[in-house]
Amino acid sequence: PNASPYGWHDINGVAGAEFTDTRGNNVLAQDDADNNNSGGSRPNGGSALNFDFSLDLNEQPDVSIDASITNLFYMNNMIHDIFYEYGFDEVSGNFQQKNYSGAPGQSDPVAADGLDGGGLNNANFSTPPDGARPRMQMYLWNKLSDVLTINNGSLSGGYIGTEAGFGASLTDTPLTNDLALVVDDDSGASTDPNDACDVITNALSLAGKIAVIRRGECEFGFKVLAAENAGAVAVVIVNNTTGLIQMGPGADGDSVTIPSIMIEQSTGDAIISALENGDSISASLVRSLLIDGNYDNGVIGHEYGHGISTRLTGGSDNSDCLISCTEYDTEGNCIGTFTEQMGEGWSDWVALVTTMKSSDFGTDGRGIATFDSDQPIDGPGIRPYRYSTDTSINPSTYSDTNNTASFSAPHGVGSIWATMLWDLTWAYIDKYGFDADLFNGTGGNNKVMQIVLDGMKLQPCNPGFVDGRDAILAADLALTGGEDQCIIWDVFAARGLGVNATQGSSLVRTDQTQNFETPDPNDPSLANCTTLSSESFNSNDFRIYPNPTSDKFTIKSTRSLGDVTLELIDINGRKMMSKKATLIGEVELNLKSLSPGLYILKIKGEYINASEKIIKK
Repeated sequence: PNASPYGWHDINGVAGAEFTDTRGNNVLAQDDADNNNSGGSRPNGGSALNFDFSLDLNEQPDVSIDASITNLFYMNNMIHDIFYEYGFDEVSGNFQQKNYSGAPGQSDPVAADGLDGGGLNNANFSTPPDGARPRMQMYLWNKLSDVLTINNGSLSGGYIGTEAGFGASLTDTPLTNDLALVVDDDSGASTDPNDACDVITNALSLAGKIAVIRRGECEFGFKVLAAENAGAVAVVIVNNTTGLIQMGPGADGDSVTIPSIMIEQSTGDAIISALENGDSISASLVRSLLIDGNYDNGVIGHEYGHGISTRLTGGSDNSDCLISCTEYDTEGNCIGTFTEQMGEGWSDWVALVTTMKSSDFGTDGRGIATFDSDQPIDGPGIRPYRYSTDTSINPSTYSDTNNTASFSAPHGVGSIWATMLWDLTWAYIDKYGFDADLFNGTGGNNKVMQIVLDGMKLQPCNPGFVDGRDAILAADLALTGGEDQCIIWDVFAARGLGVNATQGSSLVRTDQTQNFETPDPNDPSLANCTTLSSESFNSNDFRIYPNPTSDKFTIKSTRSLGDVTLELIDINGRKMMSKKATLIGEVELNLKSLSPGLYILKIKGEYINASEKIIKK
């Protein structure tokens, strides 16, 4: 590829590899299980650079560490090489040890740390200015498995749970002891005597035992530390609602040195009831089967996307143009105002656009981090909604940036921007088709990758949604003379980022006003808009059934064909029916009021101009 002319293992610009492990010009990939950021093991492919290693996803991640780090190395190189073609190159501040063009700002390949010991259920990417090395940290994720085993009594058996993201880690060797229910004095705001939010009164009963605590109003780190100080050797947190969550440390988690897990409410209620009845319960805790984040290519793409958007927005020498909060405390907690920041959105879009397939449809639901979250490929992921052009799957609009209850900052806010970019991607694909060649293709997916990266370069420091929209429109004008202005406006307006939308201050996430209007058709910027010719339309993009029909038929589209007018014409040329519809998925027409005979169905829209015979029995 153009981005790596001497291969991935070169650093001097001369033919021949300088390394035979997972180091090279674009990335240094290694494990960082000890969380010291100084490099760990790297698989070696030998002189033949053969990195074919065994993989067993049914074992703990360290069993297949060579395969894991190889995939991390591969994906970092692939994303580097792909986005080089669209303008994330040496001049624009990409990540390389040697800039073959001679551009300044080299010596900054990505330090990609896999199986990172610094946390669980997460990943991150830090991006300093050009010339300083960025770091990607890929953590392990909890898999739902039996972490708790009851060894005696009527509750004997295994129970699923999740380990906390703080304190000591469980091991494959069971930690076995009796369970003991925490009792506190209810001296504070909490009214639950078993949530350890107030002063614990039964420390003698907890000493050397596994403490059982209800989830309550105080932080997880606080209650686990309180149990540890009372002598407990481990903690089982009983959830107070259905399902399980990842327990964060809060203000006190860094002081915790014992392991803790969360179990489901129904399981915990049964255990607490038995303990209150005086039962003696022996339990064992073991670590869950962990999931290696290095195999979720979407998450790797997401994290790399942070590097792209940070380097391109405001220039490669400025890494402070996508702030998500106006002020942080010394612990890294936001104490200022959350901003209208779209960085998480660009990153989700990078994940989506680099993993899409020719068999995909815009109306499919795409989740983020489904592999890491132990979900099926069509699972919900970790965002408020899956990404889809189907608004019944993803109804997000611009005003949702104001919804602090349902859309967190920065990830929830970013997901709204990613929704718009994903719609835009499919609008381009509907117009220009899909090309599986991500390097040199000419499809709509290739064109939208170019226009989005060009937009990043044009937008101001700390942009809001309107700034981002306007930068993409400006990029299209510069690149094509405005051929795609109309579809860009249609996409953004459909999600509330229309011509009269206002973003307020980009440093405030709750002052936006949405609008669904597009510009006046006579606006000079729309003069060069182009659409598909009727010859470009593929009749395989829809089918009609049943035909013949006795009362109604369905038009089923295999891809989004946009807003259309449906007209039914009889054999005498009379218009018997006219209906406007959005041709996504299925649209039904009822013919009960019409006489039996032959009719012509005309489908007219920006992306389609077709006619089909319909027989009414």
